[in-house]
Amino acid sequence: MSRIGKAPISIPGNVTIDISKGNMVTVKGPKGELTQQVNPDLILEITDGVLEVKRPTEQKRHKAMHGLYRSLINNMIEGVAHGFTKELELVGVGYRASNTGNLLELSLGYSHPIMFAIPPEVKLETSSEKGSNPKVKLESHDKQLIGQVAAKIRAFRKPEPYKGKGVRFVGEVIRRKAGKTAAK
Repeated sequence: MSRIGKAPISIPGNVTIDISKGNMVTVKGPKGELTQQVNPDLILEITDGVLEVKRPTEQKRHKAMHGLYRSLINNMIEGVAHGFTKELELVGVGYRASNTGNLLELSLGYSHPIMFAIPPEVKLETSSEKGSNPKVKLESHDKQLIGQVAAKIRAFRKPEPYKGKGVRFVGEVIRRKAGKTAAK
């Protein structure tokens, strides 16, 4: 049996879950509202503030969906209750980040600045203190969306292995390579 799938999800007091016909799950909380279509084969049961996802058979496809939908629903509940944050840092000489509302302007060593529109569900914050790398902080209640936005920002200039320059997640370890050595 799936270890992730059979784990029950405890529902916080400030979160409400509505399961409509066709297994459409709507989760509402203080941070926002999320909806997710769950496969109609799976059984969703709420008892005493605990949500359980059950599968009808031991087929391979039911086993795969069991853990997946349990994780998606858990992330929705976590997101509307507490929210998610991702922080990126810009490592490199002259790399800058600034924002006006939800429009992110990045200067990453190209001949032009990069303008990137952030979706309205994601809250954007940039900071650049003297002596440290500029940082971009993203906050949202949707884990999938914030991960996708962070990955797109990182893709503008991925960290390179020789000097470590580029856009990286805070705390990310870049595997470094040795450069060329002088001929003997």
